[in-house]
Amino acid sequence: MLGHTVSSLNDKKSAGNLMMKAENLNKLVIAALEDLKAVDIIVLDVRGRSTITDYMVIASGTSDRHVKALADKVVEKAKEAGVRPLGIEDSKESGWVLVDLVDVVVHVMRPDVRSFYNLEKLWAV
Repeated sequence: MLGHTVSSLNDKKSAGNLMMKAENLNKLVIAALEDLKAVDIIVLDVRGRSTITDYMVIASGTSDRHVKALADKVVEKAKEAGVRPLGIEDSKESGWVLVDLVDVVVHVMRPDVRSFYNLEKLWAV
């Protein structure tokens, strides 16, 4: 019985560390975006609504070049912290780059693309 209790405590401790990791990664992403002057940064806590990630961060860049630079900065800072992106989705001149850091999914868009897809409204349910 004691072994089971210790195991359960270790599982909870691991879950707590994962939560802290997600929160720290979220802070790192926000700092990287702010560093390059992202516009209208929004953080959505989707833990109760999604099984794919804990947080979605949505930010705007003023041009395709700015959007790309913001996404590159997020990837650079994540790698420096030992987090490798699961994937990066980007097409030339789409105005939208998605960076999947597993616990945090980052959407960087031009304002017109962001307005069209309105992810904030989609996930606000």
